[in-house]
Amino acid sequence: MRWGITLSALVLLCSVAASGSSGARGANCPATLANQLASTGSATQLITVVAQRARSTLGSLRLWRRRGDCWVAVDGAWTAHLGRNGVSESKREGDKTTPAGEFGIQPVMYGIGANPGVRYRYHRIVCGDWWVEDVRSPFYNRFHHVRCGMKPPFRITSEDMSRSPISYRYLAVIDYNAHPIVPGRGSGIFLHISASGGPTLGCVSLTRAQLVTVLLWLDPTASPEIVIGTAGTIRNY
Repeated sequence: MRWGITLSALVLLCSVAASGSSGARGANCPATLANQLASTGSATQLITVVAQRARSTLGSLRLWRRRGDCWVAVDGAWTAHLGRNGVSESKREGDKTTPAGEFGIQPVMYGIGANPGVRYRYHRIVCGDWWVEDVRSPFYNRFHHVRCGMKPPFRITSEDMSRSPISYRYLAVIDYNAHPIVPGRGSGIFLHISASGGPTLGCVSLTRAQLVTVLLWLDPTASPEIVIGTAGTIRNY
């Protein structure tokens, strides 16, 4: 009996100590949004995009870097354009929402323009470059090149990427619906330049100057994450 009581007391003591340690780390960090997120994994660079409500088509985008146990602001806040139908945790293909959640950045950046100096691998977009939106295609939610002028082997729902000289001047691919790719969950979620100054079809867009600042700042060795959500839900990610 005495051994059981001692063991229980030890377990309780360890639990209290662990809780106190976590609380101490939290107390040492400023009470900013980035420091209140549920998890940011091993990332040392972070982008947050906060919409006021689920139907909002605008969000506040900010850059952060990890310093010790805490996140510190780097740049922003900037106004980002979001999907025409707001943000959603249950995005579907063609619903014109921006997916909510925590995502990485894919290892290749793209652009019609010459590489502006990014630290990622860079593919310069040419005629015949597509991001496949056909849910029945084996190339769904992947980059695929077709010889310029040839009919693609998938259903076409938009023009090839080379036909968007402003939006796709430079872009990063948000790693949404990729591990695994689930047909119908949504495709081609980019961080790109705002061409119209209005809502997107589901991407996150900024002014050209702001986007270039973000792309040049992102470092693949920092395992950057982008967290998108509403003011009421983003801290859950």
